[in-house]
Amino acid sequence: MTLPLFWVDAFTDRAFGGNPAGVIPLDAWPEDALLRQIAAENGLPATAFLVRTGPARARLRWFTPSLELELCGHATLAAAFVLFTELGQVESPFTFETQAGSLIVRRKGPLLELDFPSRPATVAEPPPGLVEGLGRAPRQSLRTDKTWLCIFGDEAEVRALQPDQAVLGQVVPGRIIVTAPGDACDFVSRFFAPEVGIPEDSVTGSAHCTLVPYWAGRLGKTTFHARQVSRRGGELWCGLAGQRVSIAGHGALYLKGQVSV
Repeated sequence: MTLPLFWVDAFTDRAFGGNPAGVIPLDAWPEDALLRQIAAENGLPATAFLVRTGPARARLRWFTPSLELELCGHATLAAAFVLFTELGQVESPFTFETQAGSLIVRRKGPLLELDFPSRPATVAEPPPGLVEGLGRAPRQSLRTDKTWLCIFGDEAEVRALQPDQAVLGQVVPGRIIVTAPGDACDFVSRFFAPEVGIPEDSVTGSAHCTLVPYWAGRLGKTTFHARQVSRRGGELWCGLAGQRVSIAGHGALYLKGQVSV
C-alpha cells in the first residue's frame, strides 16, 4: 500500500524554519498501530492523518513518534496548508473533527488562521524540578491541567535559557512554556515537552491557547504578533475572542512523495 506524504514547515514562509509536520491524507482509517509506526518512522515532531468527511470537513488525528496527541497546532496548520495548496480545496472555512472538538481553519490572504479553544492558566507555586530544570527562576509561574507557564522579564532571558532536560523530565505536568515581552513583537515564547519526548518544540500552536489569554490580561488587548524563539523560530498572529483563540501563520512545502507500507 502506498500513501501520499507531504512535509510542511508550519508557522514560517520558508523551508528550514518553523515546525515540520508530516501530512498523510487517507481514504479510510487503518489500524492505529500502523499510524503509530508511520509517525515513528517519519521521525517528525508530529504527523497529521486526515480522512475527508465532507466538502469542507475532515477527521484529523496527530501522532508524535511516541504517542497520539489530543491537540496539535502546527500539524493542523500543515494539514490545512496541504488541503488548500496541494489538494484543490477551495471552500473556506474548513472544519477538522478532532479529539479536542471541532477546529476551524480559515484562509486569511496568505495566512491560515486556526480557531482553537482558550486554555487560561492560573497562578501556582512551581513544582519540584521546574526552577532547577530551567536554570533560572521565573518571575511568576502559572499552570493548566497539562502545562506550566513561566514568566520571565525580557526576550533575552527566554533566549538564554539552557534547560537541563533530565531534570525537566521529572516535572509534573511535563510541558513547560516560557514567555516574556518581545523586543520586536508583543511576546516571545519557547516550549519544552519532555513528557512527550520533545526536548524543545520549534513552534507550538497549541501553547498559544494558554499564552494568548495570559497576554490579553496583562497587556489589555486582544490581538498579538508573537514569535517562538527556538533555533528554527516561527511567527504567529493571534487573537482572543471569548473562549476561543485564533492562531494564524504561513506554511512552506518542503517535500511531497509517497510512503510504502
